[in-house]
Amino acid sequence: MTPIWFNRKFWAIVAQLSAVFIAVAIALILWINLTDNLQQLGIQLGFDFLNSQASFDIGETPIAYQASDPYRRALLVGLINSVRVIIFGVILATVIGIIVGVARLSDNWLVRRLALIYVEVLRNTPLLLQLFFWYFAVFLSLPQAEKTISLLGLIEISNRGVSFPFGIQFSPELSTLALGLTLYTGSFIAEIIRAGILSVSKGQWEAAKALGLKSGLVLRLVIFPQALRLIIPPLTSQYLNLAKNSSLAIAIGYPDIYFVASTTFNQTGRAVEVMLLIMITYLTISLVISFMMNLLNQTVQFKER
Repeated sequence: MTPIWFNRKFWAIVAQLSAVFIAVAIALILWINLTDNLQQLGIQLGFDFLNSQASFDIGETPIAYQASDPYRRALLVGLINSVRVIIFGVILATVIGIIVGVARLSDNWLVRRLALIYVEVLRNTPLLLQLFFWYFAVFLSLPQAEKTISLLGLIEISNRGVSFPFGIQFSPELSTLALGLTLYTGSFIAEIIRAGILSVSKGQWEAAKALGLKSGLVLRLVIFPQALRLIIPPLTSQYLNLAKNSSLAIAIGYPDIYFVASTTFNQTGRAVEVMLLIMITYLTISLVISFMMNLLNQTVQFKER
């Protein structure tokens, strides 16, 4: 029988356990140092402040909220604001990315060049600068509510934001953030879509067209399903970037979780607790996105029999 120390699986397990032990030890050392330093400063860790009265207003409240509510309610409002921006951004950025990515491969020279300009300009411009542009140069410069701009009689745009049918209203801050994140992330997604489509061999196009399928059907039924295997992994990274970039909302005054948490920190002085809450929030959001995209990725991979 071969000695266990010559078994590769044994050493692989030992290496993994050692890595876990080292990580836990480092975390424990950092936590002990943190608590010791806080005790020397006369500060005690705790989340009891979440039950205290927030005493500040939030400009955009998707759920009922008053300044007399506790901090935990205020943070919940910020979390909901962040989540809805992320959801809107992921959906719209995907749609724009697909459209522009396909346009980058168009036979029409003008369409192809316009798509290229869009991608190059937005990918090479800082997102924060784009948010400032959309907020100060566009939305705040729009006509007042009495002189709204109507698009097809369905969407009304003014300096108070964007109004949709059935009573849906986007404030200028929410509109700016959603538009900025969508266009910026969409420019990266467009290149992912283009690369994924180009990864499919030309023989697939030729075989599908030989069957009499039109270009649109070839792309939708033959090429795109195969390209998804290469599109989804980098697409996940862009979704994660969008979720983290949403924290730039504080620059334009949109009350997301980071904005509300910063106000909470300024009032309570609980820096460690508030930072932990922010880290846990964004970590949870990122893990949820990764989990859902991994499930989707498994469904599009080729199954070997």
